[in-house]
Amino acid sequence: MSLAYDYPVLGAFWTVMWIFLWVLWLVLLFRIIGDIFRDDTLGGAGKTGWLLFVVVLPFLGVFVYVLARGKGMGKRAERQAQARQQAFDDHIREAAGGGAGPGNEVDQLAKLSEIRSRGDITDAEFQRAKEKILH
Repeated sequence: MSLAYDYPVLGAFWTVMWIFLWVLWLVLLFRIIGDIFRDDTLGGAGKTGWLLFVVVLPFLGVFVYVLARGKGMGKRAERQAQARQQAFDDHIREAAGGGAGPGNEVDQLAKLSEIRSRGDITDAEFQRAKEKILH
């Protein structure tokens, strides 16, 4: 059993390093492919051209893409994340009943009318608040 001598620690280190770099390369490649499809400023021909360049000549294509369009990759990813968060927040508000729909305005007007009937606000204040809710 001379396994340790056949595969030294330095060899294991280099094997792990190459596997890590290969996985890192795949992540970068798929992130660039996702960015190509995410970009709204590119037309169909531009997307096709970049995609063919990245798939046919992957090392050169990724290198050129990062140099040419790398600065906008972060901005596009951030915009997409913000849009997803906004859609999620809107969905939560709608599900919780806090949306700005007609039902919410009716509830606000009913509460406002109740406050006026108790005498906590004047008629002029009621009219201003009602206009604010309706517009």
